[in-house]
This record gives sequence, C-alpha cells and structure tokens, in this order.
Amino acid sequence: MNPPIFNPATEPYVNLATYRRDGTEVRTPVWIAGGAGRYYVFSAGDAGKVKRIRATRRVRLAACDVRGNLKSDWIEGEGRIMDDPTAIDAALRALRKKYGFRMRLTDFFAKLSGRFRRRAYIEIALA
Repeated sequence: MNPPIFNPATEPYVNLATYRRDGTEVRTPVWIAGGAGRYYVFSAGDAGKVKRIRATRRVRLAACDVRGNLKSDWIEGEGRIMDDPTAIDAALRALRKKYGFRMRLTDFFAKLSGRFRRRAYIEIALA
C-alpha cells in the first residue's frame, strides 16, 4: 500500500527533487510554505537546486522527515526562481507564518552573515 498524497502546506519538511541536465534526480529536504497549488522554498542563491531549476523547471515533492526519509508518494510540479520583490515578500510572509520563530531566527543569522541578500526564492506550482 502506498502512503497517501500529502499537502505540502501542512508538512514541516518536504523532499524537493530537482534534475540535472542529464536527467539525474537530486533530492533535498527543505522547508516549504504556501497553498492553493503555489508553494515557496528558499535557498542559497548559488545552491545546486537553484542552478538545476534554472536549467530545467521540472520538480517533484514528497513529504519527508528532517533527514529526507520519504513519508509519501511524489507530486509533480514546476519550479521557477522568483525575481519580483513583491512576490518574494509574500513568500517570506508565508514561510514566517508557517515556521514562526525558527524562520525568524534563520533570517536573523542570515542577515548577520550577509547570506540573506544572496538567497534565492523558488515558487513551485503543482501539476
């Protein structure tokens, strides 16, 4: 029996699968927020997942634990790197609402280290 399809908006972690140019899948556990078929993830701007989404927008999501161990079946989607400041603010609000203190603490240390300005925000639309 397969685990049920999940709701990314309610899962603390999801496994984000992105694809190299040769089609090889790369999985990464991430925080995700949003709803109504549009979800938001953040990452270092120079991270592999960001480069892979720029090359091919195909992604898959599955519920997972903090280590990336799967808890559900996969959902297909399409990712894009966000560049509109208004949309990025909306993504940040969604992430802060869902993760609360943990997200604010992550933002605080990212601002101290200078990583906050170099972040990339990814919008995922489910198929």
